[in-house]
Amino acid sequence: MSILRANNICKSFTVPDEVQILKNISFEINEGEFVSIMGKSGCGKSTLLYILSTMDTNYTGELYLNEKLITGQTSDHLASIRNEQIGFVFQFHYLLAEFTVLENVMLPARKLGVKSKEEIEHDAMEKLKLLGIDDQALKLSSRISGGQKQRVAIARALINNPSIIMGDEPTGNLDSKNSDIVFDIFKELSVEEKLSLLIVTHDDDFAHRTDRIIMMGDGKIID
Repeated sequence: MSILRANNICKSFTVPDEVQILKNISFEINEGEFVSIMGKSGCGKSTLLYILSTMDTNYTGELYLNEKLITGQTSDHLASIRNEQIGFVFQFHYLLAEFTVLENVMLPARKLGVKSKEEIEHDAMEKLKLLGIDDQALKLSSRISGGQKQRVAIARALINNPSIIMGDEPTGNLDSKNSDIVFDIFKELSVEEKLSLLIVTHDDDFAHRTDRIIMMGDGKIID
């Protein structure tokens, strides 16, 4: 089953001069597929990720999520899609320092407002157990290590049981040991949970262990 499909995505910036950043990008990601995007700085990787994640709607072409066209939807509908169906993991974890680990993981589910606080707390603990850091649940997020913070960010991305996880350099600030831990977590989610993952990375070792690499250059897919 196709989870994410891009058809002829193009994007241009018009100030100060018109420059085409993305040129006819087409590909799809299937259920449980672990895909990385690579390319030199400035080739359009992050721009593409922002479009795929529905945060940038100023493009031409078509974007499908779970085989439904989401291009052209209202901003409110896209916000709902992001919260329910897409999990995000960035280079910086963006945890709230004054909140506990558990409270940080609970935030997207509380925003969604579908489950009770008790149900959300239970789900959050289950995600922390899955990532092997449930023993840190009641600590302030400012009191745990960098590698642990990124695992908390992954748990937070998983709390609403998304269809796909998108990552922008999620191991960029981690040492090799913690990078390997994050990779292994992603791989397990792909294999065991059938979760799709799309990760922008500069890390050759990380990328070459994923199921497939989408190589970009000059705003196009070149391999």
